Amino acid sequence: MRFGVLTGGGDCPGLNAVIRAIIRKGERVFGDEIIGFVDAWEGVMSRRTLPITVETMRGTLPRGGTVLGTTRGSPLDSPDGVDRVRSTISEMGIDGLIIIGGNGSLTVGEILFREHGIPVLGVPKTIDNDIEGTDLTFGFNTAVQIATDAIDRLHTTAESHDRVMVVEVMGRHSGWIATHAGLAGGAAVALIPERPFDIVEVCERLVRRHSRGRFASIVVVAEGSQPAEGTIDVPDQTRDEYGHIRLGGIGSIVAAEIGLRTGFETRPVLLGHVQRGGTPTAFDRVLSTRFGVAAVDAAREGKWGSMVALRDNNIVTVPLAEAAGRSRTVDLDLVSNVAEMFFA
Repeated sequence: MRFGVLTGGGDCPGLNAVIRAIIRKGERVFGDEIIGFVDAWEGVMSRRTLPITVETMRGTLPRGGTVLGTTRGSPLDSPDGVDRVRSTISEMGIDGLIIIGGNGSLTVGEILFREHGIPVLGVPKTIDNDIEGTDLTFGFNTAVQIATDAIDRLHTTAESHDRVMVVEVMGRHSGWIATHAGLAGGAAVALIPERPFDIVEVCERLVRRHSRGRFASIVVVAEGSQPAEGTIDVPDQTRDEYGHIRLGGIGSIVAAEIGLRTGFETRPVLLGHVQRGGTPTAFDRVLSTRFGVAAVDAAREGKWGSMVALRDNNIVTVPLAEAAGRSRTVDLDLVSNVAEMFFA
């Protein structure tokens, strides 16, 4: 068989490990040919490919990013986009496309399959861990480890200067990274998009902590966190060319408010894209490899319109419709019954 592979959306640690596993299983076990499309859907529509084989992928297991490149956007953004995808599949003799992507990429794939009959299969990818249908996404473990390492380092400088350090981490609609990194890093407070925060309550927690002799505190803030209505004035947010709100900056706002309201010396730290880059953890390398192997098996079984997923530590396939247009949010029981015991 002949499969096309593309990586869509933001880069993520483990992408190359998935591509490597797809090629290894397809080429070595089944004798399949894998076509790598460059720069996501742009590559499919313009037939820009990169030769990828077992040999060319050697050494990429620990490498971050994606050898195929990635961009945002999809065939649905242009009037002839779907037709161009059909033409590429037909004229290149491709049996189907394996899409390695996040919420947006998988939603596009589901629409292409359901409405246009294009054979696609998804592999869930995002550091935010917010894809429905799977217990975990690869890249999340690495992002949490990077954020935790940063928090560990910030503890020492916070303690040296009796400061409050406000660490902004990624998490547009979900606070998985903030919750896990906050717990793992011993933060005093973690703010997440699922629960609007009251800055007065945050400051009261820090004051109580300082009254007990703890003069240094770490506050972790997911980039999509929002203050409770009427508590803080947040500047109007702009949108990018795809209609997504441009995030980043809530950490600085929170830090300024804490300093103003408590008098504690407070500093914001924006981790930003550091969380996306670099070497994937061992866990993510293994999960990525399992996903890649399972994707080839699912494709050969004709399970188009599905997505490989991790459930109860088993790799299964689920309908793409379970993930399309949805966002998996943090279980608030984890926050209330576990995290809150340790946060200030």
